[in-house]
Amino acid sequence: MKAVIMAGGLGTRLRAVTGEAPKPLAPLLGRPLMEHILLLLKKYGFTEVCAAVKYRAQDIMDRFGDGSDLGLRLEYRVEEQALGTAGAVKNCADFYGDEDFLVISADAACDFDLAALMERHRQSRAAVTLALYRHPEPLSYGLAVTDGGDAVRAFIEKPRWSRVVTDLVNTGIYVVSPRAMEPVPSGQAFDFAKDLFPLLMERGELLLGVPMEGYWCDVGAPLPYYRCCVDALEGRLALEPGEAFRTEAAADEEPGPEPGAVCLDCACRSRAGLMGALSEAMLELGADYSDGIRLHGRRYELHISPLSARSAIRIAVSSQDTEFAKELALSAKELAEALDE
Repeated sequence: MKAVIMAGGLGTRLRAVTGEAPKPLAPLLGRPLMEHILLLLKKYGFTEVCAAVKYRAQDIMDRFGDGSDLGLRLEYRVEEQALGTAGAVKNCADFYGDEDFLVISADAACDFDLAALMERHRQSRAAVTLALYRHPEPLSYGLAVTDGGDAVRAFIEKPRWSRVVTDLVNTGIYVVSPRAMEPVPSGQAFDFAKDLFPLLMERGELLLGVPMEGYWCDVGAPLPYYRCCVDALEGRLALEPGEAFRTEAAADEEPGPEPGAVCLDCACRSRAGLMGALSEAMLELGADYSDGIRLHGRRYELHISPLSARSAIRIAVSSQDTEFAKELALSAKELAEALDE
């Protein structure tokens, strides 16, 4: 499968972090942002990638070369003048040809299942399928209003609170059919959200909006950048860290699943805080606190412990009755999730 990665922006707001370096090379857990996106593409079967570059293009090309070090085939198309989002992708037309392809930004952080997004697009035969993300503070983003069948009916660009009618944010990750690119002029500035999408909707084309599970962050300014770094460190963003971070984490490795037990992991905001709440909840049940939380019954043993390398706890239930063990583990996870809210 093919993907076009947008890597040409100036990144003016992030220069307090990156200096003169292009935003796609901003570090995140020991790797450039763009490297994390390239690894995500590879994970989900996108092995042919074209990077649309402009600002300090040579820095990016020198860093990633032909992509072979990452197991990819990577090409570049350099913009001589700013072409906008859709115009930059049109500049890669000789790369994607007549195939459906993915568009993704090199300066965002996410762990979406991109193969599932591509499959949804193929099933729907939409002109464009947009990856949407539910965001509690959507004012800085473009919003997409969908109907009951996930068809996009309207776009609202960076609204004030009085105009917010949805929490679905347009992430700028799209699966695009080649026919959708036909109205985009070659060599001219043209934008997806502002120019192309309204035009396609006027023509009666289907734009599909798919709410995605997982993590997404537009790393466009220092505050979201630092929040994203913390989220990655605490395990809320699933990615492969650089060598220095792997070495540090290896000193305190996570335990494997307990033999014969049903094990569930539960992500949380604070491991210590959640363990404290669970300890209080189970105090009257006679729990043992010498090794995490251990609770014994006639039919089971429940063990709850925090994980060392990420912000999560592990729930393990041992019982001769496997179905009972599964039900108890799920109940314990539901309790943990409720206490973490």
